Amino acid sequence: MAATKPRGLSRTGVTLAALLALTVAAGCASDSDEPAKASSPPSERPSNADSPKRPEPKPKPSVSAADGRDITACADGNCEIAVSEPVRIPFKAPRGPATLSVTEVGPNSIAYTVKSGNGQSKGSASGPGQGCITVLRDNGSGNSCGGLGAAGRPSPQPDAVVIQAATGENGTAVLQLVSDR
Repeated sequence: MAATKPRGLSRTGVTLAALLALTVAAGCASDSDEPAKASSPPSERPSNADSPKRPEPKPKPSVSAADGRDITACADGNCEIAVSEPVRIPFKAPRGPATLSVTEVGPNSIAYTVKSGNGQSKGSASGPGQGCITVLRDNGSGNSCGGLGAAGRPSPQPDAVVIQAATGENGTAVLQLVSDR
């Protein structure tokens, strides 16, 4: 058997390869008279996933409250404040120091826990016009949640602190603490 000589690319093959490369390059050209803009490779282009995320602005209360957002106004057990994020509010209750912790607040929703002495009470409501009322007394507490309607400010009760938490449309809840002091 005769040995065959390996064949390299013929001139025709080289010419065809060059024509193919030119055809592909011409197919990518623009029909406009504007000069082509340099583009960075896909790996160098910024993506939405790579860009830093800006923190969402905290909602500002759209409702007015007598004490604004000042949680220190509640220290004596009497206040009306607007909240739009979880917050911890210390206040004076019939059995001594107590804490109202708003654990969740959003559009038409609120959840909270009240701790006083060794006791604890929880309330949560969701929906337009909904809310909860918690009454703290020397001998215990009680809760009621549901529609508040046009309830307004709760009335003071003897030897008690009444807490009313009302939902708000835009994620702002109104808290009212009322005592007979």
